[in-house]
Amino acid sequence: MHSLERIGRYRLERPLGSGAFATVWLAHDDELQAPVAVKVLAENWAHRLDIRDRFLSEARLLRRAGSNRVVQVYDIGELPDGRPYFVMEYADGGTLADVLEGGALPVGQALALTAEAARAAAALHEAGIVHRDIKPTNVLLHTAPDGTRRVLLADLGLAKSLAQASVLTLAAGSAGYQPPEQAEPGEGIDERADVYSLGAVGYELVTGSVPGPPGRVVPPGRLRPGLGEEVARALLRALEPDRARRWPGAQAFADELDRLAAGPPALRPTRRLDGVRGRLNTVTLSLAALLAAAAAAAGVTMVLHRGGSTDQARVTDSTGRVVVKVPAGWSHELRDSGWDPGALGLAKGHEPGLVVADDLTRWPDLRAAVNGVFVGVSEHGDVTARVKALAHSGCRFSGSRSFSDADWHGLVRAWSGCPDGGSVTESALDPAGGAEQPQVYVQVRERGDKDATEDILRSLSVT
Repeated sequence: MHSLERIGRYRLERPLGSGAFATVWLAHDDELQAPVAVKVLAENWAHRLDIRDRFLSEARLLRRAGSNRVVQVYDIGELPDGRPYFVMEYADGGTLADVLEGGALPVGQALALTAEAARAAAALHEAGIVHRDIKPTNVLLHTAPDGTRRVLLADLGLAKSLAQASVLTLAAGSAGYQPPEQAEPGEGIDERADVYSLGAVGYELVTGSVPGPPGRVVPPGRLRPGLGEEVARALLRALEPDRARRWPGAQAFADELDRLAAGPPALRPTRRLDGVRGRLNTVTLSLAALLAAAAAAAGVTMVLHRGGSTDQARVTDSTGRVVVKVPAGWSHELRDSGWDPGALGLAKGHEPGLVVADDLTRWPDLRAAVNGVFVGVSEHGDVTARVKALAHSGCRFSGSRSFSDADWHGLVRAWSGCPDGGSVTESALDPAGGAEQPQVYVQVRERGDKDATEDILRSLSVT
């Protein structure tokens, strides 16, 4: 192989990975002053027209997908020796295979990552493409300039148009992630083939192990004692050998994973005996329960590496609809993929939301001091009524106050003296212009006796 230092205007820095047919390089675009990934066909396959066509087909399919959940192609060209190459966005966060080097993940995080990968697959399916080789090494993590992180699908070398895949196909896929209909040539496939592979990815993230052959998968609860039955059922349904029994599509699988990642309903009404009869009383909610539900519902943890302790940091959710500023020292970790308002006793669903904190591993633990903010948008129900119904065992209620600025008006309720020595505020906001929607639920947890709630609420923007 000839030594490469540059490809066009792209200065090669180091190889990121190599397969049977191509090598991917980390490169620098000197014109745009940005890192990129460059995929180059291997020399020994340069004269095989079928391999060359498959290589170029991958670039075309990536462009055709046209989704920010799939790796973007920026450029395509040919080396002087005739080998084709194409230039893609660089995913600086590595792959899910890199994440798995540390073993199985926390269940909520594993489900949220799998859900993001499933949504990326759904974007491919909407574009009429089936991936056929989803596995941890082909699921990438990309960090945006504002610190948010996206899950991306990559490597469409085995991908096919759904119109082509529905008829006779060649065997394809990787052991452990390959559905049975891809194991033998001649079997037509559809998007449910990718659902199987996504189930295998989720199984591995939860258990740390690649599932066995189709039909002989060990129930994940045996490998991870204490795993909820619903989680196990969702994964095993995706891994059904009979595709008619799988989730009908990647989006349906993602929706179920989102629901499970949000955890069980955080609000439980309690009954108090009042004289002769019991009656439904004010909802009592442990702070740990709601914080845990909020953290789980908000998705994948991203380490932001913010600096400073006095300036503010701007954070946003994955949709870009929710923007809030927090003290920079609070913004080390972010989960940005939304929440289930059912955690607050509202209608279940998936709405924009985020949780940002200096240490999200401490977020659900009342005994561990932490600074952070949870923001959740709700298009239905009465957020104010739900916030009024909250009570936090172990904390001292400090009273309620109204809040108003040019954008929002609403209610703020505060607690202090919590088991971690800190405080928490619960806020319910309505648009100041008189519109009924969107309502916003904001929870602030803070070390010590300080209260940054007012500044945080005034910085909040929801579009």
